[in-house]
Amino acid sequence: MLPPLKVVLTAAGCPGASTLIRMLKANGEREIHVHGVDTRPDAVGRFLCDGFDLVPAGGSPEFIPALAGVVDAVRPDLLFVQSSHEIETVARHREVFERLGARVLADGVPGIEVASDKARMHAVCGEIPVPQPRLLLPATLDEFVAGAEELGYPGVPVCFKPPVAKGSRGFRILSAEVDRVHELLHERPVNRYMALDEFVGLLRGVEPFPRLMLMEYVDSPEITVDLFADKGEVVFHQVRTREEFLTGLAMSFKSIDRPDLVELSRHVVRHLGLDYFQSIQWIGGKLLEINPRVSTFVYQEDFIIPYLGIRYALGELDAAGVALAQSRLRFSRRSVRYYDQVFWDE
Repeated sequence: MLPPLKVVLTAAGCPGASTLIRMLKANGEREIHVHGVDTRPDAVGRFLCDGFDLVPAGGSPEFIPALAGVVDAVRPDLLFVQSSHEIETVARHREVFERLGARVLADGVPGIEVASDKARMHAVCGEIPVPQPRLLLPATLDEFVAGAEELGYPGVPVCFKPPVAKGSRGFRILSAEVDRVHELLHERPVNRYMALDEFVGLLRGVEPFPRLMLMEYVDSPEITVDLFADKGEVVFHQVRTREEFLTGLAMSFKSIDRPDLVELSRHVVRHLGLDYFQSIQWIGGKLLEINPRVSTFVYQEDFIIPYLGIRYALGELDAAGVALAQSRLRFSRRSVRYYDQVFWDE
């Protein structure tokens, strides 16, 4: 058995936290003590971790001092950041935690900045041979309407979203075929479709006009390349589909073999100089977005990317060890996300 590790895990209540905590502990090689932090006292990590503390939100000026206080008290081997709302802030202040003896799994601030702003990401990645959906950045409502028509509306759907958002917030598909009666009677009350006239009615008179990306709509399944990188080079990778969605979250996944998307992801990671955990989404073979953080992996007992990333960051895996681990990846792997509950007395 390898020596035990102690990890401080942020965002211990995020959607993927419970499985990540369980899989880190089920690594089969060593004991891992996980100390979770979150903004909410009922975060699921409170009940699954070995210890738990409350911290302010990642955008608060008190976040870094509070997190440093936890790291100082716990003295972990590693600080593991889960949330995209925290990753840039922690990367900017990594020396605070390194002085306390913790290896920080967050670095490469310029790459994180680019990845976190989808419009900027598409512009920067336009410098390399990576396919992307056609994209416009309208500054006014009139420019938005003209842009939608330029992209083919009403003959074909188009879509829009804010450059900085999480979990499909603000994403809509503009379609001239919207049937509001059918939606009312037969659809769930969360619907991504709207007509351009409806958008114009909502946004007319709104000043300033919101910053939106108006894009070609690609009607194709989303495919994600999850990876761990080291200074712009992909170390571990896994490709998965996103099979079903519920309230903005993907609920079912398949591990697949797409070496073409892995190679394209290598170009992106190298160009942006990305580090540590990244999730790069593709649709119809075109770059959709980058999430500079851990995501919802399709775990298998001998290929746990978060744990492998920890081992690599600690210098426990050489090139041969990396190749051996990657060779274990199975394309038969499937996963489904489901709801569960925890119970406690105050």
